[in-house]
Amino acid sequence: MSGPLDGGRGPDEPEDTPGADTPGAAPRIPGPRAAGDDLEPPLVLPSPPPTDQAAGAGVRRLPHGVLKSLLGAWALTACSAEETAAVEAHLTECAMCADEALRLRDAVGLLHTDRDLDLDPLLRSRVLENCLGRRPARIPVPAWATPYDAETARLDALLRDIGDSEWHTPLRLKWFDGREAVSRRTTVAGVIGHLMSVDGLVASALGLDDPAGDASPRSPSERTEQYWRSGHFPPTRAIRGPWRDQSHTLVRTVSFAGRGAADLSVSYGDFALPLRDSLLDRAFECWVHAEDIADAVDYPYDPPSAAHLRHMIDLAARLLPVALAARRRAGLAGPAGRLVSAGSPGRSLHLEVEGAGGGHWYIALDSPAALGDPAHAVAQVALDSVEFCRLVAGHVSPAEAAAGQDGDREAIRDVLFAAASLSRI
Repeated sequence: MSGPLDGGRGPDEPEDTPGADTPGAAPRIPGPRAAGDDLEPPLVLPSPPPTDQAAGAGVRRLPHGVLKSLLGAWALTACSAEETAAVEAHLTECAMCADEALRLRDAVGLLHTDRDLDLDPLLRSRVLENCLGRRPARIPVPAWATPYDAETARLDALLRDIGDSEWHTPLRLKWFDGREAVSRRTTVAGVIGHLMSVDGLVASALGLDDPAGDASPRSPSERTEQYWRSGHFPPTRAIRGPWRDQSHTLVRTVSFAGRGAADLSVSYGDFALPLRDSLLDRAFECWVHAEDIADAVDYPYDPPSAAHLRHMIDLAARLLPVALAARRRAGLAGPAGRLVSAGSPGRSLHLEVEGAGGGHWYIALDSPAALGDPAHAVAQVALDSVEFCRLVAGHVSPAEAAAGQDGDREAIRDVLFAAASLSRI
């Protein structure tokens, strides 16, 4: 038998009617409370429906913490259809999550695979140009030293990106010894040691410390071999610091040296170059070996800017008559056709270099002292600018260079071989 205290019906109560305790019934609205009725338990309304009516039927309402954790997947469109609906319904109600969702969507825009994330190689030049345009440098880098400054900076950016193990990646340095292509096996770190050793010739000419020592040979190849033999262990990425410090010191020194420094002679053993051409030669070699490293470690690397590339091509074109005369003395080129007095026009080859940094040069064929002249051209060679530079670097053989040719075949062959013989280790 039950009573009012245990949930039963009292003798004077009516039959059960639908009320708050009956499933599916509307809640009972309480009447006014009597005085002293403060201890009456509060009315408990039924839980809200399991769907979000404002966002549309069928959207499951999830806890705030769960929805917040789904924002990253939502931004990547990696949620299921049900989760996407729940998140988007929540974003209409929660300003904090809506702001976070917008930031995540913007970040996802940077992850598209069709966007090139590599820095533009000209970015540094544009930033510097903009900065110097607003506030010129108190001690500017001379124009003839800017290619070296730019190429060492680009190579340093590559070296910063590669891992420790990649410094031991094997590669071959290639050049043309006058008769055939030759190569030398080394590593990425070994290449940087080679660059530092040869840059020591420029440092020595400027009165700076030579990392190879005062008694070191003048020949670039001998200096390189001496450096490679001197180490008890293979060089590591630790070589980057001394090399970069040296390049910074060279640029800083020539910037303070004044105009007369450009004509200072830099000895390479069996030949010499004025400092302006020597730093251009070093910039060229820095680019060529940077490409060697980039190929070995599978790293994207672009040629120098068009302006700097043109200076490098011009240096090679100016050196071609001397190289051709040296090959003729060694019996590796045809005899001179017609000698003329120094400074007079003589037989010439029209060298046309196409593409970025290209132009037209007339190469004296019979004597370095002669003047190349369009009216005395007996042959013409046309090459792409990068192809010509790779020929000069010994990376492309004269027989395989993609060159358009017209005119005297012997003159063309002699000039192509002379261009390749400008290369060295």
